[in-house]
Amino acid sequence: MTSFPSRYVALGDSFTEGVGDTDDRFPNGLRGWSERVAEQLAIGNPDFRYANLAIRGRLLGPIVDEQLGPALALKPDLVTIYAGGNDMMRPKLDLDAVVARYDTAIAALTESGARVVMFTAYDTGWSAFFGKLRGRMAIYNELVREVADRHGATIVDFWRFAEYQDLRMWDFDRLHMSPAGHQNMAAHVLDAIGVGHTLNAPDLGPVPAQSKIEARREDRQWTREFLVPWLARRVKGVSSGDGVSAKRPELAPAFQA
Repeated sequence: MTSFPSRYVALGDSFTEGVGDTDDRFPNGLRGWSERVAEQLAIGNPDFRYANLAIRGRLLGPIVDEQLGPALALKPDLVTIYAGGNDMMRPKLDLDAVVARYDTAIAALTESGARVVMFTAYDTGWSAFFGKLRGRMAIYNELVREVADRHGATIVDFWRFAEYQDLRMWDFDRLHMSPAGHQNMAAHVLDAIGVGHTLNAPDLGPVPAQSKIEARREDRQWTREFLVPWLARRVKGVSSGDGVSAKRPELAPAFQA
């Protein structure tokens, strides 16, 4: 029988902070999959507490430097962590060094007694732009799976979730999940840790037919409104997380939406 966690801490970047799932009822104006996981874990569990230290735009190194110590101090029995996605999009990357740093962090988390949940990166092969990173992400995923195996962590294998080929699972920027994508991810996480839940996979219906003209129009809009500003920030060394604080820095009851 799976025991329900009572102290859940979420670590990472925009993926875990909940970017793409805007909801003003929640800290930072974001809900996200981790909030949904916490809501489910809190059902019938009055002692349950949840913290989310994730901040958008963070590279793996800063995630470890800024979030690992505070997370351990909270003495969690469940930790979810996604890190490395922003590193993957940098022109130069020592992938072995990045994952070695990740390995050290995962070792510290598992040695604390917490159950640790990790994620692979998503398969971006369908994307004309992000698909160029597919090979790098595939190597990263194999290294992450090795880390999980070495330390007994649980893997949520995002790489294999074919339903995310539907653009409706993504926000306009095609980089962050939509509310439907976040709900779907929450269900995958709960399934991975063996906890029953009331979340249903989003029923989006058939993918709407789209002409080549409509697709090109959307691509131009995406390039103009997301890609160009995003690349400009990369050039300037500006992060979307500059000035952003963790949405839930202390353990507290989960908000019931």
